[in-house]
Amino acid sequence: KMDVTEVPTDQGSKSKKKKKSMKAKTKVKNTEVKEESSAAENQADPTTSFPATFSVSEIKNKQRRHLMFMKLKQEKRKQKLQLKKKRRKEREALGDKAPPKEVPKTIENQRVFDETTVDPEDEEVAFDEGTDEFSAYFNGLTNPKVLITTSDRPRGRTVRFCEQLASVIPNAHVYYRRGLALKRIIPQCVARDFTYMMVINQDRLMPNGLVLCHLPDGPTAHFKVSSVRLRKEIKRRGKEPTEHYPEVILNNFTTRLGHSIGRLFAALFPQNPQFVGRQVATFHNQRDFIFFRFHRYIFKNEKKVGIQELGPRFTLKLRSLQKGTFDSKYGEYEWVLKRHEMDACRRKFQL
Repeated sequence: KMDVTEVPTDQGSKSKKKKKSMKAKTKVKNTEVKEESSAAENQADPTTSFPATFSVSEIKNKQRRHLMFMKLKQEKRKQKLQLKKKRRKEREALGDKAPPKEVPKTIENQRVFDETTVDPEDEEVAFDEGTDEFSAYFNGLTNPKVLITTSDRPRGRTVRFCEQLASVIPNAHVYYRRGLALKRIIPQCVARDFTYMMVINQDRLMPNGLVLCHLPDGPTAHFKVSSVRLRKEIKRRGKEPTEHYPEVILNNFTTRLGHSIGRLFAALFPQNPQFVGRQVATFHNQRDFIFFRFHRYIFKNEKKVGIQELGPRFTLKLRSLQKGTFDSKYGEYEWVLKRHEMDACRRKFQL
């Protein structure tokens, strides 16, 4: 008799069968996902409205959740536009009897009331203005003369920034420190009839600080400088500024501290602007950030006026206000920024 033995089937064929079955399963799953996504698209059609209790976060599938979120956002936008058109038609139909427009809530108009807000007609404020360090300038007894200097070893960008500031501020002169201490520079400035000393500090080759010292009696303000854009970096800029005295606009300096900072900036420029030059320097305070812009306005016709930015532009944030001239060791400070205490409430501003 012949012994018949069973030959075992090859293990490779088994693994091939397993792979084929896994591929078939993945294909079935992919078709199911595609069907679900197409069904979700049909369900999330922007024309259909979602139920009030609908929450996108309950959807576990990431792709489907993102798709539903985008559809929901699109529907909300359409509803908002329809409501806006409806209100506009109602206002046009009512004419003069239409109710006043709703004022949107912003951080500025929800601002916490400050006790030090200045009333222009207050007698105490008028007395302080008549006797403070800037009274000689506002009474026309002195003309501004500004010295602009830098920290030690300034680099190209800081140097160009100083030169462009000197072209904006009339009667400004740029001198380099050469290792001199500020306490030694101040008496020399007073002897040469300078009314201001402006120091531009730099860090990593970028201007990052500004010390503004009013001479001869102070005060001294220290600012953080950010978002510096030189003339070449501004798009659609105008031609170089002329030597005409610019107009000065001070916006939104409402508190006692803001009032003194506004007077500090105003005393940088002569009081008699030359309107022929059509140049305007603007210090705009918004949420304690002071934005500086320098423009030239252009008359297009008798009714339309356009503005053209000349540069430079930068943003200031007040760090401290010191009585008297610069003295970092023994100086008496009127105000110092304490971030964790003062910035705790977003609706409370210092300037």
